[in-house]
Amino acid sequence: MKALNTKLGFSLLMTPSKVYKVLLLLLISINSFAQHKISGTITDNKGNKLATVEVFNKTTGVKEFSKSNGEFEFNFKNQGSHDFVFYKNGFSIVEQISITTGSQLTVVLSKINNLSEVIIRKQNDRLQSIHKLNDIEETAIYAGKKTEVINISKLTANKATNNARQIFAQVVGLTINESSDGGLQLSIGGRGLNPNRTANFNTRQNGYDISADVLGYPESYYATPTEALEEIQVIRGAASLQYGTQFGGLINFKIKSPTTKPFELVTRNTIGSFGLFTNYTSVSGTNGKFSYYSFFNYKKGDGYRPNSEFESKNYFANLNYKFNDKTSLHFDYTYYNYLAQQPGGLTDEQFNDDPRQSNRTRNWFAVDWNLFALRLKHKFNEDADFSLQLFGLDASRKALGFRDNRITTPDPMEERDLIIGDFVNWGAEARYLKRYFIGQQKSAFLIGTKYYQSRNTQQQGPGSSGSDANFNLATDEFQYYQNQSDFTFPNLNVAVFGENIFKINNNFTITPGFRIEKIITKADGSYRKINLDLAGNVIQDDTQIENTIKDRNLFLFGVGLSYKPKNGIEIYGNVSQNYRSVTFSDIRTVNPSQTIDPNIKDENGYTSDIGIRGNIAKKLTFDTSIFGLYYNDKIGDYDGTNSSNQIVKIRANTGTAITYGFETLLDWNIAKTYFEDKENLSWNLFTNSAITGSSYLKSDVPTILKGYKVEFVPLYNIKSGTSVGYKNFLSSLQFTYVSSQLSSASSNSSNNVLTGISGPIPAYYVADISTSYKWKSFKLEAGITNFTNNSYFTRRATGYPGPGIIPSDSRTFYTTLEFVF
Repeated sequence: MKALNTKLGFSLLMTPSKVYKVLLLLLISINSFAQHKISGTITDNKGNKLATVEVFNKTTGVKEFSKSNGEFEFNFKNQGSHDFVFYKNGFSIVEQISITTGSQLTVVLSKINNLSEVIIRKQNDRLQSIHKLNDIEETAIYAGKKTEVINISKLTANKATNNARQIFAQVVGLTINESSDGGLQLSIGGRGLNPNRTANFNTRQNGYDISADVLGYPESYYATPTEALEEIQVIRGAASLQYGTQFGGLINFKIKSPTTKPFELVTRNTIGSFGLFTNYTSVSGTNGKFSYYSFFNYKKGDGYRPNSEFESKNYFANLNYKFNDKTSLHFDYTYYNYLAQQPGGLTDEQFNDDPRQSNRTRNWFAVDWNLFALRLKHKFNEDADFSLQLFGLDASRKALGFRDNRITTPDPMEERDLIIGDFVNWGAEARYLKRYFIGQQKSAFLIGTKYYQSRNTQQQGPGSSGSDANFNLATDEFQYYQNQSDFTFPNLNVAVFGENIFKINNNFTITPGFRIEKIITKADGSYRKINLDLAGNVIQDDTQIENTIKDRNLFLFGVGLSYKPKNGIEIYGNVSQNYRSVTFSDIRTVNPSQTIDPNIKDENGYTSDIGIRGNIAKKLTFDTSIFGLYYNDKIGDYDGTNSSNQIVKIRANTGTAITYGFETLLDWNIAKTYFEDKENLSWNLFTNSAITGSSYLKSDVPTILKGYKVEFVPLYNIKSGTSVGYKNFLSSLQFTYVSSQLSSASSNSSNNVLTGISGPIPAYYVADISTSYKWKSFKLEAGITNFTNNSYFTRRATGYPGPGIIPSDSRTFYTTLEFVF
């Protein structure tokens, strides 16, 4: 009683503010006790506790990992039942159905060895919901967005050469620029966006930027080797709020995670047509809190056409340290270097006569890329996550050659045009994601900020008169060369962004978001205006100084809706504002095949999607949607003439345009439909179709009238294929058809016989076949690309590697031998 009186006396002596704090603490405690949870411990079949097991709640779409002691825990506001999947590499997959809140589980994963390829694929099928982007992934929100994830382990394709036509076969609506360089670069677009070097997407690797300059020069000269990838994530234009303002959206290349074994070595060697040889070797392992993954990739080949040889070296290292179950540190370094000879473009007449010919023997292209990234991940509690990422780039690209826009003009074997670009940039991105309850529903809030700055330089002038890859300026020898410039491009970008998932009920969510941008792009430098008379005498030599500053503040808004009427089906929709700044190549680059409108300005607009996706009886997976893109002041090319009355493409704001269409992906699991009892059989059939329309709504360009079609928009873009497997044998067959499209925004679709840069890109079809067989630690892969040996092209280039038509490869063969130690 005395103790009780003491406690009562103490409480009476407390101030009102202290009483309020105690009551608040009591309410929080009551609220926490009111939450319902499902927890448990995961072990192997020998009783050893298993850490880093993926625990996926199929009911809510939330994924967690088991702790070092094998324990896991999920908290819920309400009572109910949930379905779980437990997965760890090297162990059998376990599913637990209808687990009620309050349950304490003991989950046992059995160690497995030497599974057949078919069974591994079937396990991946069971995990498909894990590998698709959920509403929340770490510190990112994807609710209501059109997302597509390529699971690389499920592909039977030509991975050694990054064959984009096969790798991206199930991503709808993409257009691809193909080239004969062993997959050194990736050029994909879609929905009326120029595919050139994927410049209309924000390209990332493991979540950090990899392009030359995100705002000033967003071209991707580095392509992560497919053999190193775990998955490729594609988020369409609604990604503009979280990842940048681009109309295309985001492409993120997620590299494989370290193996949980102490050490693993994988080596893959590929030989193929036209002198192709590649080697990919990786080492990986985990030792306590430390893990690593590293690879080296070497490529060389002669190319489909003469003067097309290439050689590349690519090194990557990923180091990870896990301080505890809440905090981890991750470091990435990427080195990429290649040298490629470029055979130049062709006119239509030359292409029709012989697509393998080349009349340029002295054109070269070199890239040197160094990427750095450091990421800190921290989990404050089960409902609060934080990430901080620091990243940087130190890189260069060099282009050398004779680029006269009249392709039929013989190379005079004089000085060549040389462009040297150096890219130095760095940035930081911080994100905080908090899950919280509104009433009985659990919502989530994301806030983030990004700082990015760059100081890039570009020089253009005379190169040597030789034939080798000499990338030194020869201004002393050719001081009156006409294309001379020296510019610095300092850029600055500061952004704040946020999104919130408001869960209205168990089925319906609304996700509004915003992005505030401060963008400053500059061009500071000079160029020379040199004119010669017919005798070669100098009649003008003026140095023009330029100091251009573009400073703008943006506010972008978007909203996504998601309705899940039942498990496995989702109706989604979104609309987001987009923006694309003028790049420094739009401001100052001398190109004999292209002229820049001095009044060019930024473009802005909207993207939207409405669709339904999911699976039926786990046998038919589908994603069907309609979309719309609205561009104001669209940046593009149209056919015109320069001051010398030569046919060129003029880069300018071509007008206000709209692109719209219907996209659908169907993936039918035939084996599960008709042969479910055949464990060692797999058989899938997919079709990926896009029907796209476009129209200019208005334009100030005299040759572009209202109603004219937008460039890079094929009406039909269809990819279809099937994959069949039995035990350790897998094979796939794929067919691609793309209807004709315009290469520039112009009503004139006729070809110019001298340049090849104007005119349509004709319709084409191409078929590929790939196979693989696994025996113990060895795997043999082989295939034929374009086995019907069609002649076609996907690009009319104005600059390198043209100008002119760039033919796609004819029939090619490849064989890969893999060994895992």
